[in-house]
Amino acid sequence: MQAQIFLGILIPFLGTALGSACVLFLKDKFNPMLQRALAGFAAGVMVAASIWSLIIPAMEQSEAMGKLSFIPAAVGFWLGILFLLLLDRTIPHLHRNSSRAEGPKSSLQKTTMLVLAVALHNLPEGMAVGVVYAGWLSGEAGITAMSALALSLGIAIQNFPEGAIISMPLRAEGVSRKRAYVYGALSGAVEPVGAALTVLAVGFVVPFLPYLLSFAAGAMIYVVVEELIPEMSEGKHSNIGTVMFAAGFTVMMALDVALG
Repeated sequence: MQAQIFLGILIPFLGTALGSACVLFLKDKFNPMLQRALAGFAAGVMVAASIWSLIIPAMEQSEAMGKLSFIPAAVGFWLGILFLLLLDRTIPHLHRNSSRAEGPKSSLQKTTMLVLAVALHNLPEGMAVGVVYAGWLSGEAGITAMSALALSLGIAIQNFPEGAIISMPLRAEGVSRKRAYVYGALSGAVEPVGAALTVLAVGFVVPFLPYLLSFAAGAMIYVVVEELIPEMSEGKHSNIGTVMFAAGFTVMMALDVALG
């Protein structure tokens, strides 16, 4: 069981690391159309994961509340939204293709703030994996090992393009290929750390699992709406982002149902 949990919380990070490796053998500049497609795909995966792997299980675990079983999910969802909003306002970061940093004024370098933006993005994904594995470890939440693995695989799949999306622009900013790869990979390190800490706190987590599952969902949806959807829609009009959103949504939905 310990080996399964270790692998499960590491898989999303491996997706980021592999995606970041694209900078080692691709051209310095990222094709805008490809970037929109990757952002759309990642958004689709995250929305599907939020629904099937997090919100629906949260409501199922509150069935004893009858028609009010939506309350823990709604409360947790809003807490996740507000938590990411708070981090967005208090941590200096710079989104891709943006010239203006967000959060408090800072003297940090542009590359550092780019990495912080992606790390902020990855935090809820690590929490989601940790909460699901903590639920499985407890044996009381109705979460199976395969459903937890499905979430890990889904996040790893969407982390692959995200790794490329962060490392390639860093290279375009003049960072060496090796450093761009390292920065891109490290942006995903927050995921296994957050997941591991959540699993270690399993005794505390389980009683609040419906709230924590939906909390992670709210945080992920915040990232999708605040960052990924604008990215997949920017520039010259194209439907590629929307089509790839549908593709990502379908992949994650299929994974959760087939493996769960």
